[in-house]
Amino acid sequence: MSKVNQNIFLIGPMGSGKTSIGKHLARILGLDFYDCDHELERLTGASVNLIFDLEGEAGFRVRETNLLEQLTEKHKVLIATGGGTVCKAENRAMLRSRGFVVYLKTSVDNQLRRLSHDKSRPLLQAEDRAQRLLDLARVRNPLYEETADLVFRTRNSSVQSTAKMLARTILEQLDPLTPEDSHADC
Repeated sequence: MSKVNQNIFLIGPMGSGKTSIGKHLARILGLDFYDCDHELERLTGASVNLIFDLEGEAGFRVRETNLLEQLTEKHKVLIATGGGTVCKAENRAMLRSRGFVVYLKTSVDNQLRRLSHDKSRPLLQAEDRAQRLLDLARVRNPLYEETADLVFRTRNSSVQSTAKMLARTILEQLDPLTPEDSHADC
């Protein structure tokens, strides 16, 4: 499959597959892969949970924006953002102006299934996980929609087949000319 010469940014809720799909997608498209949360943990030496505990969500979001600024300045990268990255208008503008933004859309039921054993996400630590995810979706889904160049619904396919389908869709969006079109008479 051909390579992409611009940045790709994955946005969407936790459990939508940004990291797992993103790793495969980056390989297919010939891009370097970065996961914002993992990079933040690597750079600080602290887990996202610990940052939330010590600095609260506001402190975490400041760190996230600073890291996003650095990562989006790179070239030919695929970045899996955190689920709440879109909550700041500054981040949404940065993503839109520095690459092609893909919203990995999924249902709350799929999130619950994929995150059933997850104990590491600070915003998921609630008695009623379904209600927490619904509350987050109500606020964030319109922001994902507003920011995205492409909305791609994730289903129950394998990570590899989803990444292949998404790669084809992205390539079609970025280069909509078919081989026949490229030879048209002027």
